[in-house]
Amino acid sequence: MPADVFGRARAAYSRAILGVYELGRIELLRDVYRWVYTRSTQEYLAIKQGLVEPDPLRLKHRALVKKAIFDIVTQPASDPLMLVKQHSIAAPKTERSQFETLLIDELRRLHDGVLARYGLRPSQLLVWRKSQIY
Repeated sequence: MPADVFGRARAAYSRAILGVYELGRIELLRDVYRWVYTRSTQEYLAIKQGLVEPDPLRLKHRALVKKAIFDIVTQPASDPLMLVKQHSIAAPKTERSQFETLLIDELRRLHDGVLARYGLRPSQLLVWRKSQIY
């Protein structure tokens, strides 16, 4: 919330509380509450619209993805595409192509912020990246 809006909201709340305590009137406090609730709802809806639906394949094969990424990164001397193919065998035949694409996308987007998800250390990612030809 911008500082000017926050300042106005704080001032309106202070006046509303004074109105309740000094005059026994709740109208201003009610209006402040409605305004804050409406604003909060609008912010929630804006945030919710920006969220992406989870990938069903990623959710279904979460454990397989985790194991595959760990194995691929911790074996820098091996061909990553060969390892992707080997790990895709664990997925149902009808989903293997999509699973391979998912693994390749995960490897491309791999960064320090998601290493804990795969049980990896930054040094392992660094060694793996140096072994790859870009």
